[in-house]
Amino acid sequence: MASVTKHIIPQILLFVVCVVIFNHTAKIEQQKQQRPPETEETLVTAAKSATMTTTSDLDTVPEGSGGDVKEIFGVRIERNPSQFKLDELGVTSWPTWTGNPSQIPWTFDAKETMYLLEGKVKVYCDGHDDFFEIGAGDLVEFPKGMKITWHVIEAVKKHYNLDK
Repeated sequence: MASVTKHIIPQILLFVVCVVIFNHTAKIEQQKQQRPPETEETLVTAAKSATMTTTSDLDTVPEGSGGDVKEIFGVRIERNPSQFKLDELGVTSWPTWTGNPSQIPWTFDAKETMYLLEGKVKVYCDGHDDFFEIGAGDLVEFPKGMKITWHVIEAVKKHYNLDK
């Protein structure tokens, strides 16, 4: 009797495991059938809506690309954009600039988009008494013609792109 039990118990356990796996697989297939199929058009529409958010005068605009967007004094700031967005823009192919703590007056001769890899900067815009801060992980757009003073608080490393 003991030898029969030794051979039957492993077979019963194997059978139980197979039933559990079968039931789990059937449940997954049932869930797939209840969900509407994702077509290529659905995926393209979702991707477009994730990257086409615009801002006007401002506040926080939830951006489907991962971060939130603010516009301050005409400067667009997206905090922690998704890797998808950075890849879509080609950020890693942009030139790199580094700067140590200092104050730098600057006028943008073209619209400049930058992605800060390191550092922290206080930005003072001409015509405004206040400032705002940008830092590592921010994707920032300065409009053409804007005059600012950068107060680099922590050494900066950024990728940048100038519109032609």
